[in-house]
Amino acid sequence: MAGELGGSGFHDALVILGAAGIVIPAFARFRISPVIGFILVGIAVGPSGLGGLAAEHRWLEPLTITDRERIEPFAEIGILMLLFAIGLELSFRRLWAMRERVFVLGGAQMLVTGALVAGLLSLGGMGIGPALLLGLALAMSSTALVMPIAGTVSATGQTAFAILLLQDLALVPLLLLIDAKGSTEALAAVLLSGVAVIASLLLLGRRLLPPLFAQAARTKSPELFLAISLLVVMLASLATGAVGLGAAVGALIAGLLIAETDYHAEVEVITAPLRGLALGVFLITVGMRLDLGELAAQWPALLTATAGLLAAKAVLILGLLRWRGSRVGTAIETGLLMASPSELTLIVLASALAAGLLGAETVAFWTLVTAMGLTLTPLLAALGRRMARRIDPQALSSGASDTRGLTLVFGFGRVGHIIADMLAEHGRPYLAVDGDIDCVAAAREQGYRVIYGDVARGDAVERFGLAEAGAVVLTMDDPVLTVRLAHDIRAACPELSIVARARDGAHAAQLYKAGATDAVPETMEGSLQMSEAVLVDIGVAMGPVIASIHEKRSQLRAAIREAGELAEEPMLGKRR
Repeated sequence: MAGELGGSGFHDALVILGAAGIVIPAFARFRISPVIGFILVGIAVGPSGLGGLAAEHRWLEPLTITDRERIEPFAEIGILMLLFAIGLELSFRRLWAMRERVFVLGGAQMLVTGALVAGLLSLGGMGIGPALLLGLALAMSSTALVMPIAGTVSATGQTAFAILLLQDLALVPLLLLIDAKGSTEALAAVLLSGVAVIASLLLLGRRLLPPLFAQAARTKSPELFLAISLLVVMLASLATGAVGLGAAVGALIAGLLIAETDYHAEVEVITAPLRGLALGVFLITVGMRLDLGELAAQWPALLTATAGLLAAKAVLILGLLRWRGSRVGTAIETGLLMASPSELTLIVLASALAAGLLGAETVAFWTLVTAMGLTLTPLLAALGRRMARRIDPQALSSGASDTRGLTLVFGFGRVGHIIADMLAEHGRPYLAVDGDIDCVAAAREQGYRVIYGDVARGDAVERFGLAEAGAVVLTMDDPVLTVRLAHDIRAACPELSIVARARDGAHAAQLYKAGATDAVPETMEGSLQMSEAVLVDIGVAMGPVIASIHEKRSQLRAAIREAGELAEEPMLGKRR
């Protein structure tokens, strides 16, 4: 048993995990996308690299993968997790809001690019049917690479997301047509059963997922969140795969269903490491597809095809975006970013080969072109960003965020409620975040804008978009957590206003040292309010009382700030 594991999947898994452990921190250290690193690892350890020498040099066996077919299932898992992530980003509400860009812009890009590539291929002697199929496959761009590079906040990221979404949705009918091989009856049968399965998933998901995730939220167990999420992906993928729609459709629907719940942000964060690892495995398989021998033998044709495809797609996307009114910089950056083919191209090519619609030589050639294009994507993205910055600097800051200008209130107990009421009273938009799902549900019923979220985890800045917020208020009754959050937020957002609740003067001094803009001790405010009440009750005029209270508050805050600065000096001395 041990020998079997060591010689097949277990060995390959160790190589992949070891590569991830080296590539991610090494490339992060130099601020380079790990995408290139994973692809280079795939080239190095694959059959056309060191893996091809393992038979002669036995000591290379533990460090290489000699059979590309064995890790294909890992790559498929990576694609499923990718489509699941797309579903989490989307939600039906967002899809409806983006319908014009998705279906008009995305549809135009897919059809025009596919038709142009098909026309060029048919001029080269390929039949119109295979040429159109290949053209549509090459028209797709890489969601796995584009979205981590562009994000969803910038104008480029939002535009790319709309186009990529249509491409991902187009994969379903494209695979159905390939599997049906032109048979109308077979296609109709798959569509009918597929519609029934998807409708069942939507109905069951809406009823079952909210209580399931609510229970996970009450236990405050990230492992339970992860287990439920993976179970949903697995069941949805099995259901759609069983009726011929493909497992990828199920993964996308699973993400859409969870995106409709109040827990999508938590699920997105909890599953992020797994998605990143799965993407790394996929990229390693892309690198392994680059057969260095074939590249050396066919390099003129491969370079010509790759350069022509990249140039044609970049120009077409640029022209379509300008037609739809995008800025010049956004159009240039998006065009270059999305010029490469997609990981979905590889799926279509493999399906067309299995169905006998494309020949083995054609599939092998365009697989190499696709792998080369994927390898160049980070470089094209950097080039597009540089060109956009020179030509149209304003395009880089034209994005929008869901938290832009909002006051974020972390913790929604009695203090958070009052702060939200006062913000609403003065017409200031806010978003509250709390880790108690029952508290969140009750507040939402009362009309407050509250979402579920565990702010104790160390990724709050990225997860809640604090870089775009107007201010953040920390109201949690946890002094250690409040200080840590103030420190982390200040380190990531130097200009952001941070107002924090403190237990007493000593805690307030710690918060000022951590970077809080204002720290409000409960004991001090309670004492000042009691002083005001006493003075008014014994006959002192309201005006002088309020003036003296304000003056006393300023004196106390100055003393607390000074205490925080004095506490910081010994620490600075030790560091020196």
